[in-house]
Amino acid sequence: MNTKSLRRARPAALVLAVVAASSVALVSCSDDNDNSSSQASTPNTASFSGMTPSALKSAASSAVASAKARVSAAASSASAAASSFEASVSSEVARASKDAQNELKDVKGQGNAVSEVAITGKPRAQTGGLLAVVVNITNKTDKKASYAVQVDFLDSSGKVVETRYVGAENLAPGAKAQPVAISTKPPEPVLTPKLAKAQRY
Repeated sequence: MNTKSLRRARPAALVLAVVAASSVALVSCSDDNDNSSSQASTPNTASFSGMTPSALKSAASSAVASAKARVSAAASSASAAASSFEASVSSEVARASKDAQNELKDVKGQGNAVSEVAITGKPRAQTGGLLAVVVNITNKTDKKASYAVQVDFLDSSGKVVETRYVGAENLAPGAKAQPVAISTKPPEPVLTPKLAKAQRY
């Protein structure tokens, strides 16, 4: 082969070498990409919860039922506390309440002992949520006396929606008594207690 033919063959050989190298590189890249794609598309099952849709629904229903049960238990507990408080007070003042009502039925106006009686609210936390009023009675006279007191419970318009009677018997001069008047109405609407009558006899 002469010198002129060798010069023509060298560029052609170089082109073939470059093409071959490029093909190898492309095949290598394609394999790498295929491997990466295959690995990326495989999910990590370790992070799955393992719960089917029906199991998830069942778990949610169970949580709701549990919450309702707790609310119901709390309501029952509050009701029991209210009943317990009312029973403890009622057992002490039932007879005095009846006597006070009988004593006040013929009293005109507010009675003769309003200045010897004052009412204060009792925290609902101590009464099971009931509206209860402590009736503070003080015998300011110089001799023994009994007292009959009427407490009205008013709504926001000023209408009397409930009346309670309490009393204290045979208080010595300067002695005090603190019977409790309890409203049996629901917490809402809010009622306001008012000293309606107080009679010393």
